[in-house]
Amino acid sequence: MIFCARKNNMKLKDNKIYRMIIIPICVVLCFFGRFIPIPNLSGDAVGVLSIFLGSLILWLTIGIDWPSLLCIFSLSFLENLSFAKVFSSSFGNSTFIFLLFTFICTYALSKTSLIKRIAIYFINLKLARKNDYWFTFLFLSAVLILGLFISPSVLFVIILPILNEIFELANIEKEDKIAKILMLGLAFTVSISSGMTPIAHVFPILAMNAANITISPIAYMGLAIPVGLVTFLLMLVVFRIFLKIDENKLSKVDISKLKENLEKVSKKDIFTVSIFGIVILLWIIPSLFKEISPAFYNFINQYGTAMPPLLGTLLLCIIRIDDKPIIKIDDAFKNGVPWGSLIMCAATLVLGSALTNDAIGIKTFLQNSLGNSLGNIPEILLLIIFIVWAAIQTNLSSNMVTATLVATIASSIMMNMPSSSLNINAVICLIGMMSSFAFATPPSMPHIAITAGSEYCTTKDVLIYGSTVMAISVLAALLIGYPLGLLLV
Repeated sequence: MIFCARKNNMKLKDNKIYRMIIIPICVVLCFFGRFIPIPNLSGDAVGVLSIFLGSLILWLTIGIDWPSLLCIFSLSFLENLSFAKVFSSSFGNSTFIFLLFTFICTYALSKTSLIKRIAIYFINLKLARKNDYWFTFLFLSAVLILGLFISPSVLFVIILPILNEIFELANIEKEDKIAKILMLGLAFTVSISSGMTPIAHVFPILAMNAANITISPIAYMGLAIPVGLVTFLLMLVVFRIFLKIDENKLSKVDISKLKENLEKVSKKDIFTVSIFGIVILLWIIPSLFKEISPAFYNFINQYGTAMPPLLGTLLLCIIRIDDKPIIKIDDAFKNGVPWGSLIMCAATLVLGSALTNDAIGIKTFLQNSLGNSLGNIPEILLLIIFIVWAAIQTNLSSNMVTATLVATIASSIMMNMPSSSLNINAVICLIGMMSSFAFATPPSMPHIAITAGSEYCTTKDVLIYGSTVMAISVLAALLIGYPLGLLLV
């Protein structure tokens, strides 16, 4: 007992010393890193890179709440930025607004019996009842199929309350490995599916536009879907090998008792589900009518993705059932919004914007230096560089910028090479696909930031397993995607 107490005290002391070293170093990096002289980079460029490094270290080692505020605050002191610009790019960003009100809508949805019914349906599938691995496969396969037609962040916030309900029904604790598998799997699967089709996914289209080429959606999917499927299956293999489940909790749930405890569908449930259905339709309709009715598409699309959940929140607050609103906004803000994760999303949004800001010059520096140095490299190595570059950059900065920047440089180099056997169409398709495959760091995608900030995963988990899946996707793109591209595009 004494030994254990001493051991625990030593751990606490070591942790305290560790924090005393890490925190001051990262704070210095965030506020004073811009004064480090680096050739061909402005002070603001060095400052942004220093803030990115300092914030990333704190996210990995300390936490996500106040380090995210530190990131936002320190960016405000850069010469080409200001408090107004930083706040508009973080808390005023449409993605932040989208996530805030979507969380409120999903919170209302989680209070209905629908989520519990869906969760029970998944748990009750015969194959899913065999063991937790089969459940994981079936659940994530459903997410993968849905993700072919729905944008990644939208799909994630739709599925997340269902997953949370499954955890509650199966009495799954935050330290259970199955919780980590399903949480990481949901985030990674959403990213994988977003690269498999150009339907409701902008990154492949941006890459094609940047390279000024046209490729049919069918041809693109012919190479992207096989790459996505292989990446998805190997991701599950990685989970099976490195996150071995100690017990099968999902298969042991007493379904009969759960069904007995199900509440009857109420009028409140019907209104909540209907409102949420309207929100989803407003997200999906633009992509469905893009070719049929461009005018209608432009009318709906002009409002962006933040308008539907804002409208949904208004309806949920205004409509009264039994003289009570469907949701109380103060309750929704208090209990329905994961503020730590949301603040981290705000930080990553403004950080990604700063990394690609033309006035700061990081993007121009990369474009000039890499564009001049890659022209004389062997073609097979050049292909590897483009794919790896897209995979790494999309996990560190904006997916849109990655698709545009890498595709622009790649197409200009390949077009200016005297004799090139590389298929430019195939390379651009793969760059667009890899720009969607964000797994490893919180700045890569909002749903990755939310996952890293959840109680079931840490930033370290996301980094380790996300990097592994990223490496798998690179190999799949090179060994499967490019050969298929030679045949199809």
